[in-house]
Amino acid sequence: MSFEMENRLVIGVSSRALFDLTVENEIFRTQGVDAYCRYQVEHEKELLKPGNGFGLIEALLNINKLPGQEGRVEVIIMSHNSPDTSLRVFASIAHYGLDISRAVLASGASLTPYLEAFHTDLYLSADEEDVQSAIDCGIAAGIICCDEIRTYDREREISQIRIAFDGDAVLFSDESEQIFRERGLEAFEENERIQAENPLRQGPFARFLKTISDIQREFAPEQAPIRTALVTARSAPAHERVIRTLRAWNVRIDEAFFLGGITKRDVLKAFGAHIFFDDQAVHTAPASQVVPSARVPYKQKALPERVRDP
Repeated sequence: MSFEMENRLVIGVSSRALFDLTVENEIFRTQGVDAYCRYQVEHEKELLKPGNGFGLIEALLNINKLPGQEGRVEVIIMSHNSPDTSLRVFASIAHYGLDISRAVLASGASLTPYLEAFHTDLYLSADEEDVQSAIDCGIAAGIICCDEIRTYDREREISQIRIAFDGDAVLFSDESEQIFRERGLEAFEENERIQAENPLRQGPFARFLKTISDIQREFAPEQAPIRTALVTARSAPAHERVIRTLRAWNVRIDEAFFLGGITKRDVLKAFGAHIFFDDQAVHTAPASQVVPSARVPYKQKALPERVRDP
């Protein structure tokens, strides 16, 4: 019997976003793919510790346990690993009781065609090239911060998933941000006043937000399994266009913070984000000290030649 992906929230996650592969990645980076493969096979009986994306993935899978939501979330491992080196990952998935049964093991090949084939709504990875390719194909994707692995307490159950988004170049296109960069704050604010009733174009995470909003509509506001927040450097008068854009899209944002340049770190900590998406490292780096964070490489760019991460 065929398995349909329609009407599901499909999450693609790399093994390094899901588990702590700090040691293994260093072997890969310094000694090469053969040494990495040997290490994985030799240690395949050793369970992997949760990585920075683990808590979010586990909580999203728990939506499937809610009445009427069976099978709503589908998580797929998307990895450059070969099938032969994947046993350790699958053993760890089984140990933690994660309902993940599908995987793409590409042995170093591009993952992008498979992200499209599985109708992926969100892709989380530690590899910038993979994430950039996904963004270029219109798939919401983020480079999860793995410089420091956050301790995850599995005894503390996540009762409501909290997802925070930046605005420009994440939920929205970067059309207004380009004006700010090229002509400054005054020109940006004047443009937003003039364009206040014209919705912003969709950014890479617009479709993902709409999918979440569809899930939220099936619950009373206080019972929704996902709560969202917009955390943006915008402030009045540039707030109006954002609110009118979300209204035009008919999507729900539960909380909004128009910070006017105030650091986002403390607000994200107070909101209790389980993931924060922003296009600038100047925001994701400090945010990742208090909440899991992922950078969205919105602008298409030429990346240096290098071997991909596992």
